[in-house]
Amino acid sequence: MKPAAPHMSAWADLSAAALSGLCLLHCLALPLLASLLPVLGAWSRAEWVHGVFVLLAVPLSLLALGRTHARRALPPRMWALATLGLAALTAGALGWPDARWETPITVAGSLLLVATHAWNLRRGHAH
Repeated sequence: MKPAAPHMSAWADLSAAALSGLCLLHCLALPLLASLLPVLGAWSRAEWVHGVFVLLAVPLSLLALGRTHARRALPPRMWALATLGLAALTAGALGWPDARWETPITVAGSLLLVATHAWNLRRGHAH
């Protein structure tokens, strides 16, 4: 099997990091905007949005990291960081352990994923 092109991995990392940023925006900024523009209120509380973020984040993150890993093995710490981030996003989307923790857990997961993809991008540019 032919190794993945470096530019495709960079695109996937940037896309995954942008998706995590959108997740942060949804968690932190939309509630503020919803107080100013009521039409955004319904979207900021829509539970289906959380599931969509997770359904996009998991395969995109795995694509980005997997493509890089196919060229040069990623360190176990990077996989652990990504796994924690994705697990936190999933837990937040499912409202686990309860709804009060949804935002902090989701924000932590998003930040972990952004850090993972930034590390992966930086690592790719170093070689």
